[in-house]
Amino acid sequence: MLRFLRKNPLTVVGLAIVLGWIVVSAFAPVVAPYPPLKQDVVNRLQPPSAEHLLGTDQLGRDVLSRVLYGGQISLPAGLLVVIGALLVGGLIGALAGWFGGWFDEIVMRITEVFMAFPTIILAMAIAAALGPSIANAILAMVIVWWPNYARLMRGLVTTIKSEQYVEAARVIGVPELRILRRAVLPNCAAPLVVMGTIDIGAAILVFAGLSFLGLGSNPATPEWGRMVADGVQFFDQWWVAAGPGLAICSVVIGFNFIGDGIRDALDPRLR
Repeated sequence: MLRFLRKNPLTVVGLAIVLGWIVVSAFAPVVAPYPPLKQDVVNRLQPPSAEHLLGTDQLGRDVLSRVLYGGQISLPAGLLVVIGALLVGGLIGALAGWFGGWFDEIVMRITEVFMAFPTIILAMAIAAALGPSIANAILAMVIVWWPNYARLMRGLVTTIKSEQYVEAARVIGVPELRILRRAVLPNCAAPLVVMGTIDIGAAILVFAGLSFLGLGSNPATPEWGRMVADGVQFFDQWWVAAGPGLAICSVVIGFNFIGDGIRDALDPRLR
């Protein structure tokens, strides 16, 4: 592991960024200089200073404190979306690839319908139908995201089920579902882990987009996408949107670096 990390400095950078955000978000009540909802109308829209390192917003709330607390929402939201989509899409794709036939055709046609629409547009429509809230935004993204994992898992299972060790298991009488669970699915893990790691950053970005459009968290909640939306209303006071915007950018880059490193580590050809 140490030898691999020395050869992949960007992976180390990604790990440092992500772990740093996880730590400061988890300990935000200790690290943040002010409560995230504390208002001070006297010092509203103040530029960065020694008292407020990232300035204050339109209600006098400390932007740095809200950015730190925002990680408690954005980071778990991205992780929950990927886990939910991976479980749902992975299960459906595995069954479709293993059994084939009419079930495979139906699943693939459904995935094509979902993938025919841009992700953010379809997520917006579903979130608007469910109502603006963090839970509904996460659910809408899971509904939009699962076809990607279903297609990937289906392709992997279709390839692996023709291998000789799978045929040998059938010959000795191993039940079909046991073969799928013990012999096929473990060999599909590496591509799914890589895709899931990279998708966490993308999920955080889309979740922030939904909140930016008013379909995620409520206005008072310290969430990165919502904070960027507040900053758009005060374009001259750039610091209102700069803090959460840089937070989103850094987290997405960090997860991309980690995903690339995991891909290099799990792919024998690259290793």
